[in-house]
Amino acid sequence: ARRIYSTDIVSFLLELTIAKMSMNIFRLCGDMSHVFSIIVLLLRLRVVKNAQGISLRTHELFLIVFITRYLDLFTTYYSLYNSCMKVMYIATTALIVYMIRSTEPICSTYDKAQDTFLHYKFAVAPCIALATITAFIGSKNSLPTIMEVLWTFSIYLESIAILPQLIVLQRYREVENLTGNYIFFMGAYRFLYILNWVYRAYHEPFYQHHYLVYFCGCLQTLLYADFFYYYVKSKAKGGKFSLPTAHTS
Repeated sequence: ARRIYSTDIVSFLLELTIAKMSMNIFRLCGDMSHVFSIIVLLLRLRVVKNAQGISLRTHELFLIVFITRYLDLFTTYYSLYNSCMKVMYIATTALIVYMIRSTEPICSTYDKAQDTFLHYKFAVAPCIALATITAFIGSKNSLPTIMEVLWTFSIYLESIAILPQLIVLQRYREVENLTGNYIFFMGAYRFLYILNWVYRAYHEPFYQHHYLVYFCGCLQTLLYADFFYYYVKSKAKGGKFSLPTAHTS
């Protein structure tokens, strides 16, 4: 039987995009960057069989984000591409969480002592509160639906979901190449989506603005800024990628 490679998956997604959706280049590149980030991380876990420097808590947060945001899979059909991407995000993120938690020898290399951000207390709980308040304010005279609250919650949570991973990298300082590429593609995905919003605002006459999405997307991108700086700097010099300590000038 023919083996399926990561390039086959990307080619399939590109064909679906061109055939089923009218999409600008920024959104397409953003989606592909997100796909690449997942492929890179899965390859790192499968080939290296090591979870050192990877935050389980970040991926638990992303899994919550995708599950709560994509409940419309059960209520609304947009396109085959849209449905495939949503299912892929949920399934692959769940697989990453499972591999780090339960698959040997990967789970034995996961360092809980470095991944200590209290994500349920300082990420999930505040985002639930903010989403509930925002949904009630936005609904004006009517009560918001549970889907609206969960969608708003997922927007807030995604904006800070990368925090545990960035904290882990800061503690390890030296960043493994595949891990660095994974974080880079994740940040690039969000930056490209900002360009997508700008493009759509200027080229789609009836484009509906979502200022909450804009704010959270920009916040998420800003969290990657320091990482991007040292990532590009290390690539330019061709040396090992390492993050500075608080005492490094």
